[in-house]
Amino acid sequence: MDIDSMICVAKVGDADQIAVMSRDLIEHGMGWNWRAEAVEKSIQDPNTNVAVLREKGRIRGFGIMRYLDDEAHLVLFAVARANQRKGIGSALLRWLEVAAGIAGAQRIRVEARRENAAARCFYNEHGYHEVKLEPGMYRKKLDGIRLEKWLRASYAKRGGE
Repeated sequence: MDIDSMICVAKVGDADQIAVMSRDLIEHGMGWNWRAEAVEKSIQDPNTNVAVLREKGRIRGFGIMRYLDDEAHLVLFAVARANQRKGIGSALLRWLEVAAGIAGAQRIRVEARRENAAARCFYNEHGYHEVKLEPGMYRKKLDGIRLEKWLRASYAKRGGE
């Protein structure tokens, strides 16, 4: 299976699957903000990339990256539980990082729940550094960790090599 060839930009029709994955994998215990309508807005936003990895008609993972001047913000990122630890998350993150570099981003920011050791470890393994603890970041109940990764200045010129 060539994982990289299974990644593409999301279509509006993907919004329902992405929203359910967000509810179940990211927003559990916090209420559900990323419903299909919010995902659709991101898919249609020219300053946002929504990438999906699709296999046999099902989305196995997704990422939503928003661009702000010379920064990118990885707003949501998830891989279906049954597909974790198979390289899907790494491939999706790599795709989004290349897109961010091409868009002119010098830095990518992302947040994770403080209690989510697996996510924090994943981002650390991919060159992200924890920069700040945010008490009550999520719904004023759960602490968050802000992470960031600086991209090489010549990233876009070399196509992400």
